[in-house]
Amino acid sequence: MPEYCLRLENGSVVPGTSFGADGMVAGEVVFNTGMTGYVETLTDPSYRGQILVCTYPLIGNYGVPADREPGTYDRPFESDAIQVQALVVQNYVDEFSHHAAERSLGQWLRQQNVPAITGCDTRRLTRLLRASGTMRGWLYPSGMDFASVCEQAAGIDMKHEVFRRVAPQGVTTHGNAGKSVLLVDVGAKDNIMRSLLQREVSVIRAPWHADLAELAHRADGIVIGNGPGDPLDLDPLVDQVRGLMREHDKPIFGICLGNQILARAAGGTTYKLDYGHRGVNQPVQDLLTRRCYITSQNHGYAVDDDSLPEDWEPWFVNINDGTNEGIRSRVHPHYGVQFHPEASPGPRDTGYLFDEFVRLVRIYQGG
Repeated sequence: MPEYCLRLENGSVVPGTSFGADGMVAGEVVFNTGMTGYVETLTDPSYRGQILVCTYPLIGNYGVPADREPGTYDRPFESDAIQVQALVVQNYVDEFSHHAAERSLGQWLRQQNVPAITGCDTRRLTRLLRASGTMRGWLYPSGMDFASVCEQAAGIDMKHEVFRRVAPQGVTTHGNAGKSVLLVDVGAKDNIMRSLLQREVSVIRAPWHADLAELAHRADGIVIGNGPGDPLDLDPLVDQVRGLMREHDKPIFGICLGNQILARAAGGTTYKLDYGHRGVNQPVQDLLTRRCYITSQNHGYAVDDDSLPEDWEPWFVNINDGTNEGIRSRVHPHYGVQFHPEASPGPRDTGYLFDEFVRLVRIYQGG
């Protein structure tokens, strides 16, 4: 296997051996602390444009299932393709063992033209990212001149990517239940769709740039999903959501990026975290009940509590660092959470939030 290396913008170099596709890429280097769930994580659109470092040292041991049929949601994929720029692990296992696996992680990465390296000191790398904050990185074959790598490495302009990637999608309707929910797609995980359909509501899935006001009239509730990038780049969506909040008293539920969009539509602000929250073991506390939950998270931005207007309040808080993990309106059924109640991967402790949302949707009678 060819020798590769990951170089960070501070000059640090991490050597490794390739087990994915050939090529060189650039992107923001982030780490995920989950012990399992690499299939779901790699297909999560929130990782678009990033080089992912797994802190758990053993990756690939349970392989990858076969691709799902187009338009179905029966496999543990959160989108139709791998979203990361590249994958960095300590020990890759090529001889997998799982009843549903039909190929190795390396085979899957090569099929989708995604580079990956193993044999890396991911503990040192993670400590560096925690101390210095998220940095840009370049993954390329060892021995190459770095100046030429910078010129040739494939990167992604995330502001442009959010527009380009979501724009081709049209509006689709799923299910035929009596009540319906509008899912605003900025890169939403497919398990948000599954979680809603399992609770027997129909889902209108629409790209974020669609005419949401017209679609909202056909729905009994609105979910703003997760996605990649900086919420500051999505002012047109913020304006649309602000209009929905003015015109409708329907339940509105924001998830991850959706929580940040909701906060900005209400008049709040967001900021970039030093290294974000990415993993399946983030503890949060409900400030109303004081109950604590272990949650799945994947975000690099957060809501500023102090910026919320008087008719909004913080709802959840991260126990590790005290950052905001949810907001709610004091007067309307509008609220959001920074973590992922749909899990996939991770604990399902907060799946009850979908139950509560669907309960509000079912009792909504026009205001």
